[in-house]
Amino acid sequence: MQLCQVSSWGLILSVVSLSACAGSAPEPEVGPSSRLNRIIEQFERGEPSFANEHWQLTSLEHNPFRVDDLETSLEGARDPDGGRPRVTPIARIPHEADQDYHHVVKQLLDAGVFGIVVPQVRTPEQVTTLVRAMRYPPQQGAQYVEPVGRRGWGPTPARRLWGLEAEEYTERADVWPLNPNGELLAIIMIETREAVDNIDAILSVPGLGGALIGPADLSLSLGVGTPAANGSAPEVEEATALVAQACVTHNIICGSFGSPDVDLRLDQGFRLFTRGRP
Repeated sequence: MQLCQVSSWGLILSVVSLSACAGSAPEPEVGPSSRLNRIIEQFERGEPSFANEHWQLTSLEHNPFRVDDLETSLEGARDPDGGRPRVTPIARIPHEADQDYHHVVKQLLDAGVFGIVVPQVRTPEQVTTLVRAMRYPPQQGAQYVEPVGRRGWGPTPARRLWGLEAEEYTERADVWPLNPNGELLAIIMIETREAVDNIDAILSVPGLGGALIGPADLSLSLGVGTPAANGSAPEVEEATALVAQACVTHNIICGSFGSPDVDLRLDQGFRLFTRGRP
């Protein structure tokens, strides 16, 4: 489906709320008390995740040298009693999807983040690159082999933050929902016309856990200006509804930057919010 087909988009907009309500989160394979990633826990319960309540995002995309912010975020997430982190730390990398960034992913995961956000994803192949960067290579008897991981070993800080010994960390440091017991989230940014056109193929990649819509860059890509100038243009809202519908269909966690109308987004199927609970 191409973005220029506005009439088809109108039909999507008319059914998106019903489709979102019909979709349901998967039955949890790990009990809520043992789930480390609060975003996944909320989704498995059919509930949304709000920033600073369930999770915390450190963005290095536009602040590539603010590593101290990440360190502060990880330290603040730590449970003083050694349990699971108080909030789930997620990091957005400073690289775009067409760049070589696997080394950065390894470093951030070793530091203890539970998810990686990659900006400007346009194709399924770029999603696979992210998933592979986040996974360890499969070992003998592995159940979930593809996409084959390339992450190297060195997660001592992560194990301390997660409160796990090395063996258990290895078992749980895998991407969800490909591995139902995994605690890592591979999250992509949907910010271009090309990404929206490819949304079904993008969301079909095994190991993808979430999609965040970047309304400002999406607005620029569609040629309708920035949200600062025009609010939320109809073209951006149509694209947002299309992505939300696709996420519901593929059972992928859907989120958006700067979503003031939480009720509308919840009706559309959104479950991840970069702002606090209203």
